[in-house]
Amino acid sequence: MKATWNNKVIAESDETIEIEGNQYFPPASVNREYLEESATTSVCLWKGLAHYYTIVVDGERNEDAAWYYPEPKDGSVEKVGKNFTSYVAFWKGVQISS
Repeated sequence: MKATWNNKVIAESDETIEIEGNQYFPPASVNREYLEESATTSVCLWKGLAHYYTIVVDGERNEDAAWYYPEPKDGSVEKVGKNFTSYVAFWKGVQISS
């Protein structure tokens, strides 16, 4: 799977995890040069507290377009069947392709 935005590959991996229709990329597969920590967080009732990244490519910003769970809620890893700690998912126009 590949995540692209603004003609740049943001992440690429054969070991993504699909959760609720979103592809979560392993932390090591993400090109950190395009990510900037965001102060934004949100809460999923069963996965826990999500943290966000802003994607920055060639001076263009895609605010809070990536998210991850640094400490998934108890029981959520078992529900998914795989450890998705710090795996990164995308939205807001980021193209996911196989």
